[in-house]
Amino acid sequence: MIDNANILATPLIEEHKSLHARLGPFGGWMMPIQYSGIIEEHLWTRKHAGLFDICHMGEFLIEADLSKSNLESLMTIDLKGMGTSSCRYGFMLNETGGIIDDLLVYRLGDTRWMIVVNAATTPGDEDHMRKHLTGFTRFENISSSMGKLDLQGPESGAVLRKLAGADIERLKYYNFGYFTVLGEKIIISRTGYTGELGYELYMPNQKIALLWKKILEDGLVKPIGLGARDTLRLEMGYSLYGQDIDAKTSPLEAGLERFIYWDKDFIGKAALLKQKKDGLPQRMIYFMANSRRSPRHNYQIFSEAEDAGTVTSGSFSPSLGCGIGMGYVFKEVALGSQVLLSEGAVSISAKVVDKPFYNNGSAKKH
Repeated sequence: MIDNANILATPLIEEHKSLHARLGPFGGWMMPIQYSGIIEEHLWTRKHAGLFDICHMGEFLIEADLSKSNLESLMTIDLKGMGTSSCRYGFMLNETGGIIDDLLVYRLGDTRWMIVVNAATTPGDEDHMRKHLTGFTRFENISSSMGKLDLQGPESGAVLRKLAGADIERLKYYNFGYFTVLGEKIIISRTGYTGELGYELYMPNQKIALLWKKILEDGLVKPIGLGARDTLRLEMGYSLYGQDIDAKTSPLEAGLERFIYWDKDFIGKAALLKQKKDGLPQRMIYFMANSRRSPRHNYQIFSEAEDAGTVTSGSFSPSLGCGIGMGYVFKEVALGSQVLLSEGAVSISAKVVDKPFYNNGSAKKH
């Protein structure tokens, strides 16, 4: 789950204003594009450990008994099947099956949940949930008081062991636990968006700047900006909200059906079933350029000399040494076929491939 839109101000950002180079479209400081350089930061994260300032993300606390509320109907994933201390990725949909937001759900207890949402969608997500939640529920937006740092890379576990203790190595993929760091009991989850071993650390804002500084004292760690964050997720074929997925695209069109639990009712389910029956108006494909040239957002995709769709994300891949990208097509474009990615006089030849582009990540190897 990645959001590249507006970034809300936090104490960490206030202390590190020099690192946050420009204002976002909705106000608030944005993550810097880079610290030492996009390619350098990208390759460092693949080899060592990169620290990401993700304090802009939104967090909600919800008290809800699934048998006495309709919380289950607001999301596409199986909440009942989640064990305590587990987390899952999924979607909140509108009635037409469009993605209101992609999010992470944490089960804190039998009736206690934390929902982590994207920055730009936080106000709308809160309105949607408050409007639709029924039964015995309690909703609290803790975004302004919660800081969040992500540590990603094959050596991130070794770094955290020094701060949080040996138990961090027992944390399984898409699970979380409570650890004492800098005298504070915090949540650390083992998730991520880079394909590498990674963790998300949630700490009250009062100490998040201190945690940022402490982690960066380790020689294995470097700060990573928005540019490398984007190239790392793109190499894994992960969709970016607001660019690859939005309220007008469905999880089926985006090729993300595995995050839909069909054995329950949820908002947007009828629309998705209709899409499955009638056929998808568009679908996501992935392509690798035959050169170092990089396709960009809104390039047109041509297949067999015919307009076939539009690029949503594209970049040079530092790990693979060529251009890669993804986009929607409204006609059949076969895996392994050649496409042309064009804008004006620029044309890039590419091959349609499976995701992920990068297959040597450490995320599930530990």
